[in-house]
Amino acid sequence: MLLLLSAGSMMAQSGTNSPYSQFALGALSEQSSGFNRGMNGVGIGFHEHAQINYLNPASYAELDSLTFLFDAGLAGQITNFKEGDVKKNANNADFEYVVGGFRLFRHLGLSFGILPYTNIGYSYAVTKQLDDADKTTSTNTYSGSGGLHQIYLGFGWSPFRNFSIGVNGSYLYGSYTRSAINSYSSSYVNTLSRQYSADVRSYKLDFGAQYMQKLSNTDFLTLGLTYSPGHSIGGKPTLLEITSNSQTSVSDTTTYPGAGQANLKLEIPTTFGVGLMYNHSNQLKVGLDYTLQKWADVDAPAVENNNGTVSYVMQSGQYKNRHKVTVGADYCPNAMGRHIYQRIHYRAGVSYATPYYYIYNGSGIREDGPKELSASLGFGIPIINTWNNRSTLNISAQWAHQSATGFISENTFRINIGLTFNERWFAKWKLN
Repeated sequence: MLLLLSAGSMMAQSGTNSPYSQFALGALSEQSSGFNRGMNGVGIGFHEHAQINYLNPASYAELDSLTFLFDAGLAGQITNFKEGDVKKNANNADFEYVVGGFRLFRHLGLSFGILPYTNIGYSYAVTKQLDDADKTTSTNTYSGSGGLHQIYLGFGWSPFRNFSIGVNGSYLYGSYTRSAINSYSSSYVNTLSRQYSADVRSYKLDFGAQYMQKLSNTDFLTLGLTYSPGHSIGGKPTLLEITSNSQTSVSDTTTYPGAGQANLKLEIPTTFGVGLMYNHSNQLKVGLDYTLQKWADVDAPAVENNNGTVSYVMQSGQYKNRHKVTVGADYCPNAMGRHIYQRIHYRAGVSYATPYYYIYNGSGIREDGPKELSASLGFGIPIINTWNNRSTLNISAQWAHQSATGFISENTFRINIGLTFNERWFAKWKLN
């Protein structure tokens, strides 16, 4: 409980330095736990007795009846940014998630926890020489921080053999602040500052289903489906515009939306997911996931300038649908083996994702945002001592590449560490 209460403040620290997090709701966060990350996030078709799989709440129905699971994870990363001949490095560390779960009743499992949803963190400036006699320079400075998080409670139920359904109900919260300042070296020219902010307090629902088909005595195939309805999350997005002049010390402040304007709101998209998982003798598991986020149906607040009249209004067409495909595998030679190397889970995965937003180049032409290609390798190492041989240390290394034509390219190397405490809580003791 202490970890859950403190996780919110720990997650308030930004886990990214990406300039791409300035767009839309920010960089979409990984919502998988330690064992998924070793397979690069695959999991819609997975159901584990000793791991919590938030990606599909139907999997909670398979949690071990004698077990209480508690999983916490963190990540550290190094990112290289490249634009033309300029290269920069940035380091980040972030507390990623805290989740727990156990079996409530026969065929009914429960899970709870806190996870990130989006992440915003960037700061950079662009300076240009203006074509005039006094060599005036123009500097645009951009910065932002914040993000959205979710606290969830979920249930998974198996109404009949080999089939389960589930739901996660989340409290979605968080805030962000973005600023764009246009200043000049000449004191005769006004400085324009725009500050964008929002504060979200809303909900999020995720539904899931899984069906397992027996192929032979040693081979099984599981189909997983997920659905999350899109809706307005409010947030009261606000634009504060400040025009000032250092010579006259006069400033003018305008707040949008102004009087008589409709209240603005943020939205999250409808999301569909489908996954397959092939299981051979509980030694080799191979998964394939596809996720579609319908961002193209989402409206968003934007600045509109009509003949010098500025307004902050809802607009459509700012986003595009996001597609993501992930393939991953988990191999364990012998989960009950006598040697430690036989009980280790060896994991790997790759994924490809399209962007969900557009960006504008220097000529004002709209381009697609950055595509993402990533890969991971990981291990699930059993913790064996005199009082517990069921807990697992999940360690994975991930490489991710983001790039968009004519813009910054990013290469990120990330280390994920997750510790799954697996305690035997619900056994009945018998005295002889």
